[in-house]
Amino acid sequence: MREILKEHFGFNDFKPIQEKAIKEILAKKDILVVLPTGSGKSLIYQLPSLMMDGITVVISPLIALMQDQIAALELNGIKAKMISSNNTAQENAKTISKLQNKKLKFLYIAPERFTDNFISLLQNVEINFFVVDEAHCVSEWGHEFRVDYRKLSHLKVWFKNTPIAAFTATATKMVQDDILQTLKIDKNNLLRAKTTRDNLYITVRKRGSNSKEQIVNFLNKHKNQSGIIYCFTRNETEKLSAFLNKKGFNTKAYHAGLPVNEKNQIFKSFKNDEIDTIVATIAFGMGIDKSNIRYVLHTSMPKTLENYYQEIGRAGRDGLMSYVLLLYSKSDEIAKRAFVEELEDSEYKQNIYKKLHQMYRYASTSQCRHKFIAKYFGDEVDECKSLCDNCLKEDKPTVDITIEAQKFISAVIRTGERFGQNYIIDVLRGSKSKRIVDFSHDKLSVYGIGEEFSKEQWAIVCERLFDVEALDIDSEFGSIKINAKSKQILKKEISVDIAKEELEIKKAPKTQKSSQPKDEIFEKLREKRASLAKEQNVPAYIVFSDKTLEEMARKLPKTKEEFLSIAGVGEAKLKSCGDDFISLCKELSIAKPKTLGKTYLETLSLVKENKTLQEISEIRELKIVTILHHIDKLSQEAFIDKETKESIIKPLKQQFPKEIKEWIEQGLKIEDIKTLRDELSKYLYLFMPSQDITL
Repeated sequence: MREILKEHFGFNDFKPIQEKAIKEILAKKDILVVLPTGSGKSLIYQLPSLMMDGITVVISPLIALMQDQIAALELNGIKAKMISSNNTAQENAKTISKLQNKKLKFLYIAPERFTDNFISLLQNVEINFFVVDEAHCVSEWGHEFRVDYRKLSHLKVWFKNTPIAAFTATATKMVQDDILQTLKIDKNNLLRAKTTRDNLYITVRKRGSNSKEQIVNFLNKHKNQSGIIYCFTRNETEKLSAFLNKKGFNTKAYHAGLPVNEKNQIFKSFKNDEIDTIVATIAFGMGIDKSNIRYVLHTSMPKTLENYYQEIGRAGRDGLMSYVLLLYSKSDEIAKRAFVEELEDSEYKQNIYKKLHQMYRYASTSQCRHKFIAKYFGDEVDECKSLCDNCLKEDKPTVDITIEAQKFISAVIRTGERFGQNYIIDVLRGSKSKRIVDFSHDKLSVYGIGEEFSKEQWAIVCERLFDVEALDIDSEFGSIKINAKSKQILKKEISVDIAKEELEIKKAPKTQKSSQPKDEIFEKLREKRASLAKEQNVPAYIVFSDKTLEEMARKLPKTKEEFLSIAGVGEAKLKSCGDDFISLCKELSIAKPKTLGKTYLETLSLVKENKTLQEISEIRELKIVTILHHIDKLSQEAFIDKETKESIIKPLKQQFPKEIKEWIEQGLKIEDIKTLRDELSKYLYLFMPSQDITL
């Protein structure tokens, strides 16, 4: 397994759950795997197929998703094809011929492909197992239910003895159970990873009147990086994209109303890093397999936490730190409730209402956001401590707004609970609008009692009352209603407070300039990747992920062995583009500015005096392992050559304790590592790069 992992995929170790899931597939068991986006689900089914006879049939919902996975497999030297409506009849016939002649390892198809003729075709092919990707589409309780996916309940009838491996990143317990039942997978064959992403920093902000400035300030922190901005309407995508382009950003709008060829071109340009940011409706959906998306921004609240979790999951699939921002207001929930109202009364409709309410609770919560999401999916995780705005929020001074809350609630009551937020605010501020006069609301006792607050401040008071669930919305007319909590506030049984800074209306902040420095070496490697991707007609991230490029930029490998040691580089990638990257790394190594801190310079000085490892350690009064770190750094930065490094380490190799060597060679774990670490750390250096030692 590990040999194939390195040779074809370029990795030395499995991520959590991967190894266990692969062993279950190799044992020919049906399995459902629920794990967050970016956890390596594709590898879970691709690797065992290479160890088995026969072909793996992958059922996937979107053509773009299939195309990316096929390109990645072929770049790794693995034969994969797709049968789809996008192909010509000739292309599909050619793929069927390869399928029948056992010249394929993977066949990708959409669920609607299962016609009688196609089922007969597959029944005459040796299939090692089926893969059901995006398995939540099977469940009508999920957020992306597809009727054609429901037909997959017949897989066990059509192919009685063929195992099924199903995968999803977004499944509540209800959806999970529905998938198991529909696909006839034993509930004991469920593998579920923790619902958390430790490389995702989550921020949620109330959308202010200066929302475009909020967006620009966020984007300035991610200049020249790939990202997605999700908008509620088609019109908003076009207007926001035009605005951002005027501000110097490289964006394109994407929505279902665009011609198919234009959408395809925009999608291709984004995949190939020709466009930094896509400003899209949710039409820009599941077919995104781009690994180097660094941020996702929502300009309004999604309708469910499933949608939200899947959409933010598109950031940081390569494992590097990524950022998500949600801008929301109570009006988002109101607008989406209006859509739900059009549905017929049913259990399904009530379920959507609950999901929408949970989404608003998430947006307005003060809890750890990672913990809130995990709990929604039936999982328990610890607070993230440092990966969301709530966990990093400092205690801020609050101000009591109970009196203002009472004024607002009283105005709602006096006007008959028949009006929305703006009308109530106009009454409180003493507006002389014709509508207010016509209704004689200028004669009410509440008329003009809120002149001390601006419209924006009263809007914040209203939002706060919704946050603490002291106001309701009439789902049919959108008017504000009071409830039991409103009455408690009026009777002074409970108070209402708010962060002081939230109520202080300030001028829109000036747009923050981007302060992100460019890594010139990384950019050069990125250019080389883009050039090779263009030659091979594949997206850049399929050549190498950003994570692989970052490690390459740090280590600048100059030999094939060093190049293969980079995570994400396998034998196939070495053959296809190794020479290009190694050559560039050599050039960059010569041109790289060489700067060292004082401690490294002192060690370098002693190395030049031909001092031994032990002597340097004693003179500097530092542990040998620390000096080894210095030696490694000096070697990487080309301050000393490989021969000098080896001559310094040689005595250490000669005195290496035989018993420790045997332990390591046998792969045994030393349980009480702390008692041995001072002795072991210097020897472990001989077996792995010093930066990988964690003791």
